[in-house]
Amino acid sequence: MSTIPRTLRNLRSIGLKEYGHQMQRGTFIGMDRYGNKYFENLEEELPLRTRWVDYKNKEYDPSQIEPGWHAWISYMVDKAPVDDKIMQRGVRHWEPSEHKPILTATRSAFKTYSTTKNKYAPWQPVAAPRSSRA
Repeated sequence: MSTIPRTLRNLRSIGLKEYGHQMQRGTFIGMDRYGNKYFENLEEELPLRTRWVDYKNKEYDPSQIEPGWHAWISYMVDKAPVDDKIMQRGVRHWEPSEHKPILTATRSAFKTYSTTKNKYAPWQPVAAPRSSRA
């Protein structure tokens, strides 16, 4: 049981945002090689809402989750990669050594290029010149 002065002292030392975040956190399960932290709260009453990830970067990308952690967070497996011997193999030869971000909706996104002419052209209205009456 926390006392009010101790709670206020903790709030002042870590800040309001981090204090609220600590109130939501459950059990720390592990951290992946990208620095993302994984948590689980088994006391929640909502099914399939008991596992989550805190991304290291503010601009997170869901593709930063490793395959083993993705299977755990999606409830495909019951054991986290920290506890599962098969998932502790490290980086496989087919996995990229570093994360490459998804560039969709950015200036660097892939854009198709076509060499064929369009069958239809947009209509361009042509206004007749006004006649001047003198």
